[in-house]
Amino acid sequence: MTNIVPIPLANYRQIVVLTGAGISVASGLPTYRGAGGIWNHVSVDSHATAAAVQSDPERVWRFFAELRQQVAQAEPNAAHVAIAQAEQQLRADQHLTVLTQNVDGLHARAGSKRVVELHGSLNQACCTRCDFSSRQGFSAFSESCPRCPKCKAFQRPAVVLFDEPLPVDAEWAAKKVLRDCDLFLAVGTSGTVSPASNLVRAAQYAGARTVYVNLEPMKPHNPAFGEVVLGRAEELLPLLFGVG
Repeated sequence: MTNIVPIPLANYRQIVVLTGAGISVASGLPTYRGAGGIWNHVSVDSHATAAAVQSDPERVWRFFAELRQQVAQAEPNAAHVAIAQAEQQLRADQHLTVLTQNVDGLHARAGSKRVVELHGSLNQACCTRCDFSSRQGFSAFSESCPRCPKCKAFQRPAVVLFDEPLPVDAEWAAKKVLRDCDLFLAVGTSGTVSPASNLVRAAQYAGARTVYVNLEPMKPHNPAFGEVVLGRAEELLPLLFGVG
């Protein structure tokens, strides 16, 4: 930790921070893969695919209801807070955008204002048939799958399931900020699979400084990352951003 050199954020105008499940581990939330990962204990095919929603919407809803309960009890950790504090300290001509693969809402709760939820949010539900959607507090959603008030079809969590595309508005917002990105950090994500691998390549193409921050090294290494900093996000980000 003593060798960590803070990033001079004042030198950059369009900062993009991509975050994955690893950033929320210190908040008590599990990752999806690896040791203790959710998908080691639960079948993806029967709980987190579009086909699963069609075949058994109640089971999918109950599964994500359990995740909502965990998220409702979690609090933003020092990594989330460091990102929010870094954003608050920027000049008017600077921007920091969080592109998150997480659906836990912890970045917004930590105070980040510019957050793009690439995979949707556990705090939102949508209809499986029509265009109805609802954003409520975690406690407002029942544990049993509700019916749509417009068409009476089942609702589902408004998260991106396996084999589903990213939301059009989130993908557009990500591409927009990456066009002018001059500093890109990926935190708590493998960095080797989509969308992380594609996003860092876009940042590299724009000429950005690219930094990989994670507990474990990439396997295999993604050459689009110019720098690698290994360690716990909640310890590294306050040092890298010079906050806290």
